[in-house]
Amino acid sequence: MRSSNPVFSRRGFSRENGYAGFQGAQQQPVPGNPYANNPYAQPQTAGQPYGVPQAPQQTGRMTIDDVVTRTGITVGLVVVMAAVAWITDLSLGLAIGAGLVAMVLGFVQAFKRKASPPLILAYAAFEGLFLGAISSFIDSQIANGAAMQAVLGTMAVFTAVLIMYKTRIIRVTQRFYRFVMAAAIGFVLLMGVNLLFAVFGGGDGLGFRSGGLGILFGIIGICLGALFLALDFKQVEDGVAYGAPREESWLAAFGLTMTLVWIYMEFLRLIAILQGGD
Repeated sequence: MRSSNPVFSRRGFSRENGYAGFQGAQQQPVPGNPYANNPYAQPQTAGQPYGVPQAPQQTGRMTIDDVVTRTGITVGLVVVMAAVAWITDLSLGLAIGAGLVAMVLGFVQAFKRKASPPLILAYAAFEGLFLGAISSFIDSQIANGAAMQAVLGTMAVFTAVLIMYKTRIIRVTQRFYRFVMAAAIGFVLLMGVNLLFAVFGGGDGLGFRSGGLGILFGIIGICLGALFLALDFKQVEDGVAYGAPREESWLAAFGLTMTLVWIYMEFLRLIAILQGGD
């Protein structure tokens, strides 16, 4: 099953366009053998059922530790570069430029067939510069303490979703996936229309990012980010269970970083509206 995360939606943990998560109506798992449609299935050996992945540590397969380590590196680089931008008081013009570069790098990686660690780390560096400068501006000019509140909010959402996912309070199913995708598409389309009206009509466009509507859409954006995390956790869990190659852990780190950035930005925007009186 594909995650709603832009990275996982494009490629996922796959080999030759196969996916290791929930199977669609066209490709149902064989009853009694959850590995029958495993895109990473190993050749059958004596005494071993077909498709059962070999031990990750012996075959170079992805593990949870790999994902945690690479996600820590990627998110850590975002934080370090954000601190650099904050301390050096990076101008908003340069911040917007860094944000555009990060967006381009993100799209390039999303459409690549394989993970590119240098590209992913470059994305993290430029994204960090953008977040640091924007956070510094909002914190000093609009809402004092907004950056720290947004960080704490993001950490709280991540922890809550992880706990609910591990305890199966949140169950990622095909229906769950379709709902999140539909909600995400609608949200992005509305924000796109609002941006176009803002660019050509001035002001805040249709008002989806200010006042009461801004608060509502900020909350919706955070909730969508939380749902993205659940889908991403499922994608990672399936990748590990089905023996995805170790290098795929960089894609997991990249996708999770993008989701966390989404949640952080929605928190920052929401706090700015609430405290800025806009």
